[in-house]
Amino acid sequence: MTNHVLAGALLGASRPLSRRPATAFVTGVVSHFLLDTVPHWGDDDPDVFLKVAVPDGLTGLAAISVMTALAPRSRRLAVMAGMAGGAFPDLDKPSTLFFGRSPFPAAVDAFHVAIQRESVRRMPQELAVGAALAVAVVLVLRRA
Repeated sequence: MTNHVLAGALLGASRPLSRRPATAFVTGVVSHFLLDTVPHWGDDDPDVFLKVAVPDGLTGLAAISVMTALAPRSRRLAVMAGMAGGAFPDLDKPSTLFFGRSPFPAAVDAFHVAIQRESVRRMPQELAVGAALAVAVVLVLRRA
């Protein structure tokens, strides 16, 4: 989730989207699905997944707070919208965990699962991408 949030923040902070929160949200959603097609970390074992997903979710929430605080007032809403859009497609995971079902239609969930390119060996890549995205967002926000 953290990388999706950071990608959404980067999109929302970008000049073309910085004054268009609705477009930043939609672009964040699209970026989520595009990033899911890129090879990344994942595990089918629910216990292993939760051991990573909980800290990742908390890190994502921290990233939302930090990026919101760093965003200049003129871009803050678009940055927040981009982050919300980036995280939105993964609402199926906590919803399924806590309520036993996804909030999305079955076709959306099937599409989301089908595009995943996950491996348990890709955690170093996941961390490197997250660090690069965080640096990129901070640089864009500092220049804004």
